[in-house]
Amino acid sequence: MKLVVVTPIRLFGEGLASCFSHCADISLQATVCDLICLRQCLQTREVDIVLIDVTQGIDLDEVRSIASERTDIALVALGLREERGDVVRCGRAGFRGYVDRNASIEGLCQALSDVSSGRLACSAEISGGLLRALFGIERTAHSMELGEALTRREGEVLQLIGQGLSNKEIARHLRLSLATVKHHVHHILQKLKLPRRAQAMRRVRETPWIASSAPSLVRHQDFD
Repeated sequence: MKLVVVTPIRLFGEGLASCFSHCADISLQATVCDLICLRQCLQTREVDIVLIDVTQGIDLDEVRSIASERTDIALVALGLREERGDVVRCGRAGFRGYVDRNASIEGLCQALSDVSSGRLACSAEISGGLLRALFGIERTAHSMELGEALTRREGEVLQLIGQGLSNKEIARHLRLSLATVKHHVHHILQKLKLPRRAQAMRRVRETPWIASSAPSLVRHQDFD
């Protein structure tokens, strides 16, 4: 597997690089200091997994953005406290796996192998928390299917709201009139039962799948 490590601590990064040099299944492509450098690296390197050091704090919104843009790459949180809230937050941000801060090098390599194979190993408590969060997601999706689903265009507008674009920027991006964009935003807030645009931005960043909840068979034609 082709790996990139993200950590602001140079000594830690060099130590991991030394450990991975003895692992035949892992090819370390680069070690970078932050998410900005990671974006630059992903433009030029072929990568399967990104191991992100979260011990010093991390911008989960930026992680979420990278995860949504590069669905071909698995993001793994390194040094996460194995607490339900932290694991769920990282899962919502787009991480596909995590390595507990008390894990050994052997445990780290096994976790990377698990993620590469589509598996996630965690404690019973964490598993229960993830299932409860998943059921909450399913209830939200089900409630939208019962008449509150977004249209295709509303989903596109909501995705751009999540990226922080203004109505004018959305109109320019989608080649719509400003009045049409305002109309879509109004209906999005109504369907999500949210009073303000900032809350819609936060919601789609936390649960990006709601922007793609438009039904495949549209019962009413969606005119722009």
